Amino acid sequence: MSKTAQPEENAINVAAPPGFNAQAIPIHEVRTQDKKIAPQLLQPEALRARLQNPPEWEPEITDENRHVMAADIIARRQAAGKVTKAAVLIPLLLREEGLSVLLTQRTNHLRDHAGQISFPGGRMDPEDHSPDETALRESEEEIGLNRNNVEIIGYLPQYLTVSGYSVTPVVGLVQPQAEYVLDEFEVADVFEVPLDFLLDPANHQVRLWQSEQGGRRFYSTPYENRFIWGATAGMLRNLYHLLKV
Repeated sequence: MSKTAQPEENAINVAAPPGFNAQAIPIHEVRTQDKKIAPQLLQPEALRARLQNPPEWEPEITDENRHVMAADIIARRQAAGKVTKAAVLIPLLLREEGLSVLLTQRTNHLRDHAGQISFPGGRMDPEDHSPDETALRESEEEIGLNRNNVEIIGYLPQYLTVSGYSVTPVVGLVQPQAEYVLDEFEVADVFEVPLDFLLDPANHQVRLWQSEQGGRRFYSTPYENRFIWGATAGMLRNLYHLLKV
């Protein structure tokens, strides 16, 4: 996200506190009982068709309290003319062995979501005419992703964060690059995870954090030495819901 966006005054009351260790939060359940996605739906042609002609489906609200709080922050920003729109790119890399997802590890000194795993993306600039432009521009700036190698195939519903962003996830099929040039201020690392792993419900952990505002639920998906959670895991969970129906 942008380096200059100002935090909401009460963000500390609705977001994880500084130094929050999501991986230490107990696992409440693992979604092993959920329907698996048919392997053929994870092929580029099937994904393109599903995103361009989606069936009726409902995005998942993992934590109703978090969603209400995030919506309230954004509504107050809209009333004040300060809504923060953002977009991320969900980059699906075209590999011979199957699609993989390109993810970034944010640097530890950032104010919002420091150290977390995220999709490339950020706040919409006034010059951006669409979420596509934002997602592609930010991907170029953050990891040097060549926009000419990206075919945008669709979108997921807007995702509201308690840091005050209304995020549009933009899904793209991407020709892999030999190397990526990282913005050292924002991005510590870039890596790939197989799409079938990320969308397997057996890898979707629900963790329950007891805070001053009550219990908070969030998804996590550990992969090797990485820990994917929060908004990134929530958006991937919505991609799962779109494809499982």
